[in-house]
Amino acid sequence: MQKEIISKKQLEATVQRLVCQLVENHKDFSDTAIIGIQRRGVILAEKITDILQKDYGIKNLKTGSLDVTFFRDDFRRRIEPARANTTSVLFPVDNQKVVFVDDVLHTGRTQRAALSAINSFGRPSQIELLVLVDRRYSRELPIQPDYKGVQVDVVEGEKVIVDLTEGKERVYLEQV
Repeated sequence: MQKEIISKKQLEATVQRLVCQLVENHKDFSDTAIIGIQRRGVILAEKITDILQKDYGIKNLKTGSLDVTFFRDDFRRRIEPARANTTSVLFPVDNQKVVFVDDVLHTGRTQRAALSAINSFGRPSQIELLVLVDRRYSRELPIQPDYKGVQVDVVEGEKVIVDLTEGKERVYLEQV
């Protein structure tokens, strides 16, 4: 059973609003990097980057992707072996403002792992978090988004699914 939270049209408007908020706070992005957290955070970061470049004319935007698999505190506890994704941070983050982009903020453990992982690339001057969906009542760590698309209350047994597949974009709840 599925319950739609964000339709394709609403998703487009939500991403546009998030981009506007980023532009308000980071102006020309000369000292800001956008880093997507693997997996769907990378896709969302690419959508945001595309809008910044095409609609706002932002040039020389520093972008990257970050895999946090082996920085998670629970990767050894999983039944299946952890599989790493790609990390691509091809610039120093020293003294840069970093905006982490992720699809869903749930327990906060992924974002905590991202904080640890980014230290391999330098010391940012500031780190912000942008999420498409904030599951506010499921937090295990004191992590809050600086930018959020929507905030949802999810009961036990429900999972937020973000589908960013071209042409099928939507966000919905699914029974697990």
